[in-house]
Amino acid sequence: MLKPLYIIPARGGSKGIPHKNIKSLGGRPLIAYTIDCATEAAKHIGGTIVLSTDDEDIAATARECGLDVEYLRPAELGLDTTGSREVMLDVMDWADSKGIEYNCVVLLQPTSPLRTYDDIEMSLVLFSDDVDMVVSVCPSDDNPYYNLFECTADGTLKVCKGDGLYTRRQDVPQVYKYNGAVYVIRPESLREMPMGAFPKRIPYYMPAVRSIDLDTPDDWQRAEQIIRDMKS
Repeated sequence: MLKPLYIIPARGGSKGIPHKNIKSLGGRPLIAYTIDCATEAAKHIGGTIVLSTDDEDIAATARECGLDVEYLRPAELGLDTTGSREVMLDVMDWADSKGIEYNCVVLLQPTSPLRTYDDIEMSLVLFSDDVDMVVSVCPSDDNPYYNLFECTADGTLKVCKGDGLYTRRQDVPQVYKYNGAVYVIRPESLREMPMGAFPKRIPYYMPAVRSIDLDTPDDWQRAEQIIRDMKS
């Protein structure tokens, strides 16, 4: 039986979009979309939701959205250089100290407001104890067999993968990118190694239209338009 620990990371600092975690998107604070998904998942699947923030305004907004906030992230984990793994490990240590039982960690970044409860549920369906991570992906517009290049030792460009003889995008192997929406992680794997070193990662496929990851003002405008279209 799965016992998820849902972690919503939301630090206060943001350079690309100031205060983005509580900025209004479609008439609601950005973080509300992720809290809704996590709450529905906890209701139907079970588990514990933990908001990881170093910012009292974010914590207050989360409480207004109906989420209990007991844990506050240490200030040293609120830096630009802090990685997701360090954030999750600290939450896991806190959960352990509180006697909270869990056998998988579900990372839900607020910057993916178009994920749904179904995305979380189906990612959990794919998860098992012999998997390091189930991660949501979407098709990539750029392809290492076709239009991604790296420099050689003499400073010239070569295609990243293959022999560079593909002339049509339709012929190249399909590649995918993490879309940032859902990560379901085996706790033991997270404690043992960096996420990039996980030997067994299973993809959960999401459509590009719901895979927007809010990083820039242009991303925000696109998300606003998508939400308006969904409401119309």
